[in-house]
Amino acid sequence: MAQRTIKGNEILARQIKSRRGELGLTIEEAASRAGVGTKTWCRYEAGESIRRDKCKGICKALNWYSLPDQEEEKNERFSVQEYKNHEAWSKFLESEFGAGAAMSFAVGSDILYDHIKEDMEELSSLPAGSHIGQLSISWLNGNLPEQFLVHYDYEFLYQMKCSLCEMRRRAKNGLPMTAHSVMEELLIYLCNEEASALIELSGGLFVMEDGDAADPEEWVFDLFDDMDIISSLYSNVYLDPDHPYHFSHWSEQQFYID
Repeated sequence: MAQRTIKGNEILARQIKSRRGELGLTIEEAASRAGVGTKTWCRYEAGESIRRDKCKGICKALNWYSLPDQEEEKNERFSVQEYKNHEAWSKFLESEFGAGAAMSFAVGSDILYDHIKEDMEELSSLPAGSHIGQLSISWLNGNLPEQFLVHYDYEFLYQMKCSLCEMRRRAKNGLPMTAHSVMEELLIYLCNEEASALIELSGGLFVMEDGDAADPEEWVFDLFDDMDIISSLYSNVYLDPDHPYHFSHWSEQQFYID
């Protein structure tokens, strides 16, 4: 299931282009402010659909409170029932941690996959060995651990994409979503971060079948049974090559293995 989108139209496209002109921004400047690539921004001005999680960036770039004529969608919440047929819905997560966890992975993995693909597309036009820190726009640059920035090249992103696709297949087939490597922990963590941000933009928590709301925030660390990914990768701690969370060990099967 694709992420919710705002259907593109000529009127909205003209409004975006006109507003950019009023602010004296080039396409590159507007795209940078919005946190998207120039090709993506050009698609907005061509009248193509806009994914809901990108709206906040567009509004930030154009100094808008919301997209014109879209206010009625602002408080729309995510229905769990609507997403139960999602290709990355995990019955394992649903049974072990609740529907909010399954929803979080499904929604977040869609968005994360797109971020990875966008950065791969940008890196493909740069010399071999270039990394995401050299891109003018990269969501991953601000969300992957800072210590290993120069290692995030095209090959790494390809590995990251393949690992995410494998985890989505596990989810679809009802297999356990236990993370056996740092890479898998990182992917699950980033999926939840993306889902949480999108939920906030869309008016709050997931809506359950009975109308109650579900907060998906804590399931990740319950799944990992610790917060080592935070204390190791997102703290001001230098990791030497022998540390299990050092970049050189990210692909190794280290956790919950016989």
